[in-house]
Amino acid sequence: MTTRSFIILFAIAVITGLGVLVPQLFTIGLVLLVLFVVVLAADWVMLHTRSAVEASRECADRFSNGDDNEVRLRVGNNSLFPLSVQVIDEAPVELQRRDLSFRLRLASGQADTIVYRLRPVERGLLSFGDIMVYASTSLGLAQRQFRCPASQEVKVYPSYMMLNRMEMLSVSNSLVEAGIKRIRRVGNNTDFEHIKDYVQGDDYRTINWKASARRHQLMVNVYQDERSQQIYSLIDKGRVMQQAFNGMTYLDYAINAALVLSYVAMNKDDKAGLMTFAEEFDTFVPASRQHGHMQTILENLYRQQTTFGEPDYSSLLTQVNRFVNKRSFIVLFTSFAGMSDLKRSLPYLKQLNKRNRLLIVFFEDVELSDFIASPTADEQDYFQHVAAERYQYERRLIANTLRQNGIYSMITTPDQLIVNVVNRYLEMKSRNQLT
Repeated sequence: MTTRSFIILFAIAVITGLGVLVPQLFTIGLVLLVLFVVVLAADWVMLHTRSAVEASRECADRFSNGDDNEVRLRVGNNSLFPLSVQVIDEAPVELQRRDLSFRLRLASGQADTIVYRLRPVERGLLSFGDIMVYASTSLGLAQRQFRCPASQEVKVYPSYMMLNRMEMLSVSNSLVEAGIKRIRRVGNNTDFEHIKDYVQGDDYRTINWKASARRHQLMVNVYQDERSQQIYSLIDKGRVMQQAFNGMTYLDYAINAALVLSYVAMNKDDKAGLMTFAEEFDTFVPASRQHGHMQTILENLYRQQTTFGEPDYSSLLTQVNRFVNKRSFIVLFTSFAGMSDLKRSLPYLKQLNKRNRLLIVFFEDVELSDFIASPTADEQDYFQHVAAERYQYERRLIANTLRQNGIYSMITTPDQLIVNVVNRYLEMKSRNQLT
């Protein structure tokens, strides 16, 4: 029975009760009660003549982490009467959505589609439940519950939607819309190979004057066509990467950025690889650009499990030297807790940078920056601002220390990580700084 039914019953009870004072009202109340029971029974019969309502869910078998994923609910009225329905979808509990309730008015034989979007912030398996539908006729005295079986499991992968968007924009030459800069490559598409004696017909622009002065004869540089370079995404899965922004951890932002960087690198004829570590070296995917390699990277990124341990850079250095036998461009996604954290790892980072070209990407705390920009209200608030500004100063000091030791670095907000990393890679590639 609906709220309307109880309101009517209350009114009938009041009228019947007033029959103590006015006897005619008691008779009227009984007549109204009989009419109510008859109409309620008719309403119940209309809802139970047959399976009046059906509902189903349509969505992808995998979701993109950090993106809005579309879900469609199709609801149909199979009864002979118009129905008012309330549709409640049992979304995965991990998403904490309690607002997935929709109201529709369906004519007899009519079907309608409800579209809503879900934004997961963690990789893994999500389980949808059934679809609950509460139907009532135009009388609105009774309501019938329908449980439509729609149990479904969906895997949440790193942000493959960004890959699809990049691919579409690259086809239409509109990558600027995604924030990717157009960077003109400087110089020829060739790599230096060796120096040889000058012979007639060699390009005079390739003469190596220093070598010629030492040998007392003309020497020229020999170039070869540019070979593909190895690009590795190295992801720290330690404690500091569990900090969250907009409900998603730094680790998941880094995973999404590593996926897009690998895609862009392979489209630039480079080889993309993947490494992850925390207390110990964890995942290694050799750099390649063969068919199906992006799917391999995607599956490995999907399986990454978070850890709250401290990253071991000594073990990392040993394993990288073991597996990476060619000078490569390594993008390290991490987040230093402070200068003391950097000092512990700096000797190993310097060694890693000696054999490879290292770019360290760490995160700017957006909430802390907003707090620093806010006005101070009292003395305690002032000291909190000082502490926050000191932390921000340490971030700049970390970047400066890395630069002094010949290591490239970049500080970025989590929401701009993908665009900034891709732009930095394209910029360094155009300047021949990847190796």
